[in-house]
Amino acid sequence: MITELLAASEARLRPLLTRLPPSLAVRLYSLSRRHYLSSFVDRPPHRSFDPHGQERTLWGLQFRSPLFNAAGMFKNGEGYWLVARQGAGAYLAGTTTHRRRSGNRRHGVAQPFTPYPRSGAASNWLGLPNVGHRAVARRLKRVQRRLGCPVGVSAAICPDPRLGDEVKLEQLTAALELYEAVGVDFLEINESCPNTADDPGGLEEMRSRLATLAERFLARRQRPLPVIVKLSCDTAEDDVSAVVKSLVELGYDGVNFGNTSVDYPRHRAQLEDAETALYDYFTRAFGGGVSGRPLKEDSLRLVSAAAEHLGNHPPEQEFHIIRTGGIEDAEDVRRSLEAGASLCQWYTGYFEAFSRHGHDLYRRLHEDL
Repeated sequence: MITELLAASEARLRPLLTRLPPSLAVRLYSLSRRHYLSSFVDRPPHRSFDPHGQERTLWGLQFRSPLFNAAGMFKNGEGYWLVARQGAGAYLAGTTTHRRRSGNRRHGVAQPFTPYPRSGAASNWLGLPNVGHRAVARRLKRVQRRLGCPVGVSAAICPDPRLGDEVKLEQLTAALELYEAVGVDFLEINESCPNTADDPGGLEEMRSRLATLAERFLARRQRPLPVIVKLSCDTAEDDVSAVVKSLVELGYDGVNFGNTSVDYPRHRAQLEDAETALYDYFTRAFGGGVSGRPLKEDSLRLVSAAAEHLGNHPPEQEFHIIRTGGIEDAEDVRRSLEAGASLCQWYTGYFEAFSRHGHDLYRRLHEDL
């Protein structure tokens, strides 16, 4: 298919393109990425792969595989049948916000993005582009599900500095109620996006927000609907126990470690030398979040710390850990499950695998599992 051919060709060219002047490389990648994704989601494979041997039932939902896409891949609720036919264990839309957002723009670049192919990493400063909760809810309501591939959606507080905290929480509560009404299978609250101007504050501010949402939504759910909280891979390991304890006490159903990182100096040391100039330019000009292989050990440590806490303090409700960050292959999934994760999500690793295996990426991974 054309998307597989383009991905394979781009993967061969990518190491050469990253040697261009950094500003030009970012401009080219940012533009080509948007055009490619719009074509990518509209071309699901004709053949289907149904994985076996890794099925699990969590929160009463059937997942045919422990691996599926992270938030950000299908921001507007498109692409369900793409990943369902590929063999994903679930589908996650979003992250969505109250108002439509076109994303960030700076230095004439819309939704800045760049890969670091030799390092298995990427940077983005997209800024939560999406068409808004209501439009995505309408689309998800029409999705005909494949058995074992439930539908989830990631939602976040709208990063609008003109709005007060109370208004933002009201809007997010209304969004969760809307998604519940249209029949999504699970929800993920994004508490960790580094690509907006909003300052989320510290742990106390986060707990206060989540406590309000627990009171206004969790306690009033009309049906069993798992709600997971996604946190950053920059979460301090010493804070994990307190964070998980709070989530369990508030009635949440899981935690996801985690989102992209802004620990630029440490991750710079993990990149190939040929890509540090591009990395330095991007982080200096745009900031944004680092994804991919540099987060591998961070996400695994956070999962292990969360699992240790739950082992020492078993919750009364069903509570699961999801790992996101640095998932590239079957070995990463295996290590995740051994560390205590029940599910995994991938993004950067997904596109790297797609460039090698095309629509067979889940088939290849399950053969290794």
